[in-house]
This record gives sequence, C-alpha cells and structure tokens, in this order.
Amino acid sequence: MSGLIQAIRPLAWDFLPTIVFAALMALHVDVRIATAAAVGVGLAEVLIVKALRQQVPLLQWAGLGLALVFGTISIVTKDPRFVMVKPTLIYFAIAAVMLKRGWMLRYVASDAGHHADDLMIRWGYVWAGLMAVTAVANLVFALWFTPQWPAFLAIFPLPSKLALFALQYASVRYIVTRRITAEMRARGQAPAQVQAA
Repeated sequence: MSGLIQAIRPLAWDFLPTIVFAALMALHVDVRIATAAAVGVGLAEVLIVKALRQQVPLLQWAGLGLALVFGTISIVTKDPRFVMVKPTLIYFAIAAVMLKRGWMLRYVASDAGHHADDLMIRWGYVWAGLMAVTAVANLVFALWFTPQWPAFLAIFPLPSKLALFALQYASVRYIVTRRITAEMRARGQAPAQVQAA
C-alpha cells in the first residue's frame, strides 16, 4: 500500500493547482479569485521545489506557464473555460510522451528482473490511451458542459488513474510472481518472496 501512495503523490502534486481551481469553481468562487489561487499554488510549488534545491520537472514548468497564460485570459475575459481547457493540453502532452515504447520500465522493481518488461510496455500504451481519453473528456466538459466541469474533475481524472494504477499494480505483481515462481521451480529452487512492482 505504501508503494501505491508513493506513486500517487507526484500525480497529485502536479495537478494540485487544477484541483484547487476546480474546488473553488465548485464552491462558486469568482473566476478571478479561483484563477489567482490556482496560479498562486503553482508558483508556491515551484518555489518549494527550488527551496529544496531540486530541479523543477518540465511538466510542472509547463503547467505553471499554461496556468499563467490561460489564467490571465480567463481573468481578462471573465471566462473560466480558458483555465478549464488547460488540463486538456497537459493530458495530450503526457499522452504523447507516454507513447514512447518502454517508458514504464524504470518503475519495475529490481527483483522482478526482466519478467515484467513486456507487461510494463503494454501498460505504458494503456496509460497513454487513458490520458488521451481524459484530455478529450476534459475538453468536452470545459466547453460544452461548463457548469458540470468541477464535478467531472472530481469524478473522472484522478479516480480513473487511481483505478488503473491499482489494476496495473495488482496484475503485474501477480503475473511476475507467477513467472518467477515457475522459473524457480523449473530450476529446482524454492520460490522466494517477490516485490514485482
């Protein structure tokens, strides 16, 4: 369970400004205040990372830049849809990056060896698909179902990723454990405890 929480933390951190914006919009806070709060949270995140003397990830810079651009447009036009569309661009960018074959291999536990490689490659494409679907769904809700956008944000993006992560984690762990156990039995060894994912 701690592995699951550890993997979710960066995702929540990356989308915290959007979550803050959606929560404030759901509470019917003025779009200017909601936008300013989201941009402020994004700036605070960058400052915290810098204060910890860590490198700010490219996705976080991109998210902050988009928040500033779309946030400014939203404040000037008093139209929150510009900020609401921002996650669509981020999700499409993430989906494009996730189409790179084997991007998930760095998340395989060392004791799983090569037993998870094919699984992680396939899961990488599944993740790209989910990100693309989320991007399209976000765009539809932001433009045509604007009042329901905060509810969509609460119901679909994060929960769908948590569900997919849990499914991936359980299935990869199960399959890799079976593969390692079968390999050890074939060698005449006693099966060991495995940390597959």
